[in-house]
Amino acid sequence: MKRRSLWLFIVILIMLLNCTPVSAVSRVPYHTYNYDYWEYIYYTPAAYIPAGNVSGTNTGVGAFSNPQDIFTAEDGKIYVADTGNNRIVVLNPDMKSGRVIDSFENNGKQDTFKSPHGVYVTSDNKVYIADTENFRVVVLNEDGSLDRIISNPTSEVLAEDFVFSPLKVVADYAERVYVVAKNMFQGIMAFDENGNFTGFIGTINVTITTYEKIWRRLSTKTQREKQIQFIPTEFTGLDIDEDGFVYATNIDAKGKQSVRKLNPKGQDVIKKSKRSVSGEVPLSGDLYWRMQGDYSGASRIVDVVYRGNGIYSILDINRGRIFTYDDEGNLLYIFGGRGSQEGTFKNPAAIEAVGDKILVLDAYRGEIMTFSATRYGNLINKAVSLRYDGDEASAVELWKQVLELDSNFELAYIGIGKSYLAAGDNRKAMEYFRLGMDREYYSIAYKRYRDDILEDNLGYILTAVVVLAAIRIAVSRLRKVSAVKAGRRPAACLRRRS
Repeated sequence: MKRRSLWLFIVILIMLLNCTPVSAVSRVPYHTYNYDYWEYIYYTPAAYIPAGNVSGTNTGVGAFSNPQDIFTAEDGKIYVADTGNNRIVVLNPDMKSGRVIDSFENNGKQDTFKSPHGVYVTSDNKVYIADTENFRVVVLNEDGSLDRIISNPTSEVLAEDFVFSPLKVVADYAERVYVVAKNMFQGIMAFDENGNFTGFIGTINVTITTYEKIWRRLSTKTQREKQIQFIPTEFTGLDIDEDGFVYATNIDAKGKQSVRKLNPKGQDVIKKSKRSVSGEVPLSGDLYWRMQGDYSGASRIVDVVYRGNGIYSILDINRGRIFTYDDEGNLLYIFGGRGSQEGTFKNPAAIEAVGDKILVLDAYRGEIMTFSATRYGNLINKAVSLRYDGDEASAVELWKQVLELDSNFELAYIGIGKSYLAAGDNRKAMEYFRLGMDREYYSIAYKRYRDDILEDNLGYILTAVVVLAAIRIAVSRLRKVSAVKAGRRPAACLRRRS
């Protein structure tokens, strides 16, 4: 009987294991992890998993050749800068068919592209193309007709021998155009609605430490030539949100900040999380890396996509990873990797998002790699979006579900704590802020909790003070009366008589 029960238990256990949805996990060819407050790595459930690859051959437009940029328009169509084939490919939302833009009419003649590296589409379906080796930005209307061409910018701040070779381009609601150009270190080039160059935005000031100054003085000429040149950093990728804030990526060899949020004045207004034992959390991908060997060095961020509700993702070409942050600079999740398996990259060049899907363009493979959100990723995205809209209460249930999947996710504890704080349950809020390692909000909750205790007990405290004062007065009077009855006068009276 016992043996039969044991075998029945084993059979049921096997059936349960077979029914457990682990297939998604087994298909993930990379490690997924995050960093806690102490900057230790901890492994997490996968936020995104591979959902298939799309090539030009699959869509009937022919194989891609060294594609360098991808963009999703508001109507769902996907635009690919097929650089090696000198064309722009437009895929339908289902990515099963498409068309090709490889020429346009320019002053009565057919004109073509040469190594276009960037593409951007506005809400009214104007197509901006960074036509790199033709040294211009071409703007086409929805019907394919030429709207305008931006080329040969002139200004006192530009060198006489400057060659305008645009790599990435975006435009805002006022048709102001922002361009990342090759070998341009002063910043992102800005143009007005008429295509006139107006200056630079986002210039990165590079500082040299005292140690680096001394080391350069002591170094030989050969050693100095091998050292990092202290010039402003070149930008690598662009995106823009509905309010006209430009998200831009740059290479940062120190791994401190590789993404910026630039307002229309060109000022960096990106928020950096301070929930770290060392202070501000770097906005540059991995916190730790090897100094030598394959994939060594800091994350090399080449592109960014703004996904709405304050969420943005950046792409690391060095280790093929995608890092996603919220509006406050908190790192939400990490996924991706380099390799030959499905879901890994050879040479990731650009990143884009379609709803809850993420698209990565691999230049070496000539394919669009697609990733879909898991339940874990969906819960985080929705909770962060609700919090961004100020609806902390609605996000609580989502955060609790996140903690069921990942009990180390500190941001979930903070989200729940903020809800309790807004509801006035300061003691409960303190508990969750402590678990989320948020000292700032813990201090706020503690002060409110202390004030609550004082307010709730103020009547008792005042009564106790009055009673103690009354007791002191009564004791003093009793002492005087006792002294008189004993035939003794107070010391003060004796001093006056003498």
